[in-house]
Formats: sequence, C-alpha cells, structure tokens
Amino acid sequence: MDPLAFVDRRQLRRKLGFWRLVAIGLIVLVGIGVYVGIAQSRSGVLGASQVARITVSGVILDDRELLERLDRIAKADQVKGLIVSINSPGGSTYGGETLYDAIRKVAEKKPVVSDVRTLAASAGYMVAIAGDRIVAGDTSITGSIGVLFQYPQVKTLLDKLGVSLEEIKSAPLKAEPSPFHPPSDAAKAVIQSMIDDSYAWFVDLVAERRKISREEALRLGDGRIFTGRQAVDLKLIDELGGEREIRDYLKSRNVADTLPIVDWEKPETGLPFGLGSLAAIFAKSLGFDGFPFSGNLAQDKLFLDGLVSVWQVGRD
Repeated sequence: MDPLAFVDRRQLRRKLGFWRLVAIGLIVLVGIGVYVGIAQSRSGVLGASQVARITVSGVILDDRELLERLDRIAKADQVKGLIVSINSPGGSTYGGETLYDAIRKVAEKKPVVSDVRTLAASAGYMVAIAGDRIVAGDTSITGSIGVLFQYPQVKTLLDKLGVSLEEIKSAPLKAEPSPFHPPSDAAKAVIQSMIDDSYAWFVDLVAERRKISREEALRLGDGRIFTGRQAVDLKLIDELGGEREIRDYLKSRNVADTLPIVDWEKPETGLPFGLGSLAAIFAKSLGFDGFPFSGNLAQDKLFLDGLVSVWQVGRD
C-alpha cells in the first residue's frame, strides 16, 4: 500500500472517531436536557399557577430532601396552596417534628391541607396537624398520640450460649439502657423522663393545633387509634372527604378550584434508557469523574434514630 494513502486513511479514521465522540456527546446532552426538563416538571419547578402536593408515606425519618422541597414550595410564587397527602404509621419523633416545622413555614405564606389517606398515626398525625385543615376518609386510621422507646434484651440468649460481657464505664448511667443486662431503676427513670418530656410536647402541640384543652388532649393521647368518623367527632380532624372537600377549603382561602394539582416528587438520581452510564463514560473521557447521574447519591437509612412515635400492627 502507498505509504501516503496509509497515512491519509489513519487521519480519516481519527477524524471520524472525533466526530463520533462529538455526536455521542450531543445525543447525551440532549437526553440530559430532556430528562431534566421532565424531572423539573414532575417536581413542580416549571409551570404556571398551581396547587402543590407532596406525599408523606412509610416510616417518617429525618428527610433533608423533603425539607428542602417544602422550602422551595414555600418560596415558589406559582404555588398557591399545598396538599400534604399522608399515609404513614409514624416514625422518629424528630423526623415528625422537622416536617411539622417545615409545613408550618409553608402555611405562613399559603394555605395547607392535610389529606389523611389510609393511615396517619403517631408521627404521621403530628405531620397532619401542621396543616390548616385536616381531611380524612371515613375509615382512615389516625391518632396513636404518644412516644415510644424500645431496645432489645439479649442477656437470656447470651446466658444460654455461655457468653458474658464485662464493662467498665465512667458513670452508672453511661450507655444505658443496655441490651446485655436489665436496666437499673435509675436508668429506667432517665428514659422515662425523656419519654414524658417528648410526650408532653406532643400533647401540647395537639391541644394548640386542634384548639382543645390540654386535659382533653391527654385523654385522647393514651396511644389509641381512631377511624376518621371517630376522629372528626373528637375534633382530631376537621372533616371527612377527599379531593372535593380539599378543593372547597382551598377555594374558601382564595385558591381557584380550576388550578392544576402538581405532585412535587423526589428528584430521580439516574437517567433512563442507560443514558446515565453513557453520560458517565463521556464525562469521564472529558476528565469529570464525579458525574452526578452515574449512580445513587445516597443510601436509605436502615434504622430509626432517637425517640419513636409510631403505631405498630400485629404486636403480641
């Protein structure tokens, strides 16, 4: 082969390879643009006047992303009202507290309705009372006002296995209660004082938000659950119903019932159709190793932290 022709062919291949990379890069960028536009639309960032809706479901934890979403809703001029759709047995007391505070900040600027679905108990009810109005179904479950602290006790098992644990600590109440020995009376008293303090805060919150006496809140706050029909008679919720009743209330607060309800959802961390991997490869070729769509950005929490306000089903 002619050496000049060989060199020309190699140069042509290099040019073709370069333009292939450019074409792939453009496709990836277009795909990212389309995806981001869809994601922003789903999270309520784009669009005209609307009623925002968030969903609080499952076990309630300290959820920073949800708190940031609520902050954006509070600041968004196009959002005229907020619906908080709740389907939760509760969770950590602190998680419920932070959500309550964030929802109340939204309520300072625009009306908020709590939509109790199947279940809003314990910390779930704590979130519900943050709304200006609570709407629930006839057979929805709510209530379970209280605080819980649980820890395992494995001493009996260790004794059967012939295993013992020795410990030396700075003070008798350090690392108490322990799963390796029954708690002392002093340790029980410390934990009980924490429970009582958090419970008093919860009861006062219920009395304030539901406009009932503290004595009545204490009577209702014995841990029991209520159906929606029972709860409305006890003033724990405002009315029975669904979207129509929610719309009527928002209309009474000067929010037109013709406005669309837009779900502000948690942003996704990956791109569809394998675009995430393709984009990551392209970005890496350009020297950007930390491409945001190349994998999960965070892991879900596995354990509840702190005191717990949760309704549990099926306990013996």
